[in-house]
Amino acid sequence: MQLQQAYLSCPVPARLCLLRLAALLRGRRNLMSDRRSPLHRYAVILTLCILQSTALFAQTPIPNWCRKLPRPEYKTVKRVSISDPWFEVYKPAQGVFAIYEPHQAEETISYLIVGEKRALLFDTGMGISDLKKVIAQLTGLPIIVLNSHTHNDHVGDNWEFSTIYGMDTDFTRQNARGSRLDAQAEITSDQICGALPKGFDSKAYTTRPWKITAYTHDGDRFDLGGRILEVIATPGHTPDAISLLDRAKGLLLTGDTYYPGPIWLFRPETDLDAYAASIRRLAALAPQVKVIMGAHNIPVASPTVLPRLVTAFDVVRAGKVQPSPDSPGKVLYKVDDISFLMRAPAAH
Repeated sequence: MQLQQAYLSCPVPARLCLLRLAALLRGRRNLMSDRRSPLHRYAVILTLCILQSTALFAQTPIPNWCRKLPRPEYKTVKRVSISDPWFEVYKPAQGVFAIYEPHQAEETISYLIVGEKRALLFDTGMGISDLKKVIAQLTGLPIIVLNSHTHNDHVGDNWEFSTIYGMDTDFTRQNARGSRLDAQAEITSDQICGALPKGFDSKAYTTRPWKITAYTHDGDRFDLGGRILEVIATPGHTPDAISLLDRAKGLLLTGDTYYPGPIWLFRPETDLDAYAASIRRLAALAPQVKVIMGAHNIPVASPTVLPRLVTAFDVVRAGKVQPSPDSPGKVLYKVDDISFLMRAPAAH
């Protein structure tokens, strides 16, 4: 039990060390003889773990983003046990499961919202491991899939589900065809933290095509049985971006319109004017909301961030914030704890 607790509390790369250690100990039981004291046994475990981790880290460079894991905020959220180590599942609110992918740089979070008669899956993640199997461990209810938007890191396992609602946009229809290029960019060495799932074929990895069952629109409501979710169109990050509101419970799921971390606003499909209007619409809801749930990094945030998000974006667009260089063609604007990754200004 103590070794299991140590495993769960370790940063992701260190967990690989502990898994290797467990296998090593199974073959070297004489090191753990009952004639030894508990202190000696723990010393053996620590020594072997250090040796294993040193060798592991020497072989595989650790991306900088991976070194910051686990994020401390997860200590405040109830964790749910599942069988697939690619995912971590948390319960940020009653009847809501946050399905987190900490082994990939996007740190994508999909949400399963459970009613009395059916459940709604808000995004399906990267499609690197089998999300449908995880869902089956959390609920036996019929599943509706609805995407916060259709970038590849949010629709990866759409193909596994039979009922998928999409926004009525050309962007959505294009992305439903799938993509190999976007998927392959997600599994380069700097994007992966630890090991890919056993049996995963990196060369064959694609975002698979999926079928839109029906279209949804701003203001639509999904009745899950004792729980109603409202669709709020929040274009800007993409043309088909939406948020979900559970008014009765004060929950707002914001997709990529807001999450704790640099908000991506640099892609060709991003519309900054539309984004400005969308975050104002969300900020107007702040008094009715208890918890914000974004689609990356951390599954809980205070609704007080929404008006601050509007202010931060306004000062950036007014040219009052000096950007810092980021990756080629991009700059980072930071206003207190809110940041935006945007296209670099055109040279004059």
